[in-house]
Amino acid sequence: MKILASILTGLLLIGGQPIAKKSIPSAHLYVSNYENVLGTSLEFKFISLYEAEAEKAEQAALSEIERLSAVFSAYDANSEFSKWMNSDLNKPVKVSRELFDMLQLFEQWKERTDGALDASAAVANNLWKEAAKSQKLPTAEQLKEAVQTMNQQHYSLNKQDQTATRLTNAPLIMNTFAKSYIIDLSCNAALSSSKIKAAIVNIGGDLVIKGDVNEIVKVTNPLANAENDAPLDQLLIQHKAIATSGNYRRGEQIGRHWYSHIVDPRTARPVDGVISATVVAANATDAGALATAFNVLSLAESKALAETIEGAEYLIITTSGKRVESKGWSTLVDPASKQAKTVANTEYSGAEKLWDPKYELSITFELNVIAGNTHRPFAAIWVENEDRKSVRNLALWYNKTKWVPDLRNWYRINGEVFKADKANYASVTGATRSPGKYTIKWDGKDDKGNLVPQGKYTIMIESSKEHGTDEIIRQPLELRKAAKKVTIAGNVEISNVTFDFRKK
Repeated sequence: MKILASILTGLLLIGGQPIAKKSIPSAHLYVSNYENVLGTSLEFKFISLYEAEAEKAEQAALSEIERLSAVFSAYDANSEFSKWMNSDLNKPVKVSRELFDMLQLFEQWKERTDGALDASAAVANNLWKEAAKSQKLPTAEQLKEAVQTMNQQHYSLNKQDQTATRLTNAPLIMNTFAKSYIIDLSCNAALSSSKIKAAIVNIGGDLVIKGDVNEIVKVTNPLANAENDAPLDQLLIQHKAIATSGNYRRGEQIGRHWYSHIVDPRTARPVDGVISATVVAANATDAGALATAFNVLSLAESKALAETIEGAEYLIITTSGKRVESKGWSTLVDPASKQAKTVANTEYSGAEKLWDPKYELSITFELNVIAGNTHRPFAAIWVENEDRKSVRNLALWYNKTKWVPDLRNWYRINGEVFKADKANYASVTGATRSPGKYTIKWDGKDDKGNLVPQGKYTIMIESSKEHGTDEIIRQPLELRKAAKKVTIAGNVEISNVTFDFRKK
């Protein structure tokens, strides 16, 4: 969902590299990002000899996502799922293979998890959404009624006729499996429609990796989940699926308490024992099912369930911060990520007071929705000192090298040192986010890893979009040892920008 790293000093091969012979083309990475797709963000990564083939793969994957969204969407009144939900009770309805598969998956996993996964969890979700609106907790009687409703059999399936018959009026939702199912089929569509070497499809932090690629995947830390925060782990993954589920990005605030959007259908209560579960598995729906179920089940139940899926590995973070991982998890960790180097602060000396490492600057913002253009804008975020020299690159989002110079202000300063770093191509797995909302942090270090002096700095945010404008935000801040917070409206591409200098 992002093309970021803890320190971004450049992402693509620009200069100083040998030029390949025209007769022997080399494979390149092609990346595209979108917002507001399936209610979250979308990233495609294709490895191909030719840009035209990558574009064919992208269009095929987008078409497949659109087709399947028209099957599963609970928000589109014209989707097949919505129409089936509005059909008469006890009347068999012929459904598509995809919808039949989805309903069957829920039946199978409801049994496998002893009710921890259930399409009718929407009953409890709706109850807690109403509670958040009224700011009153559900009563014991309401919870009891919700459990009784969810315990019913809500539909029956006839495999021979491929029909589905609704048996109750309970609301259902396909989220647990629909996203994983769509990611998998859209990845297949990209590979089958073009001559590409590999495809990676990442929707909201769940991804499928297929083809000739050993992909770097960073696992988001639920307790520090800004775009450029250090990950829990950096993995090397080939031809597998990854899913993460957790409560740190979505939920309901009622009074002083935060309640997870994930509920236990057996109690109708939001879960609270786990804040993040990441699963790597051969099958996308297995990864998605396990990641969600691990938020509901006990640790012992999760371990037993995982052992029923060959090759499944997991990392669970509990509410207390305990780290629980499967036996084979460590084999997935990128050896290079274990060789982190610490850099001494030798560049600044004398009377200058260095940045207090107890403080950080958090930058939050929203990418505006522009009708008919869901591509995420190219963006660069960096820090300049009083001499207008760049001291730290915080983020750089782009897809093709040739468009990077469109970020004119950033490129004028940083273009000469724009270099390749494979780690900066990394995919990211994390709990599903709301589309367009991002956080970037600055820890007070420069691009070399040294703490900078306290003082005056300017945060630069530049954005550029195809068929759009080149926009820039310049926010001067005096950053010493006093907390401060500044919020600005933003511009055409980016809005609701908050600069929050605070203790970590």
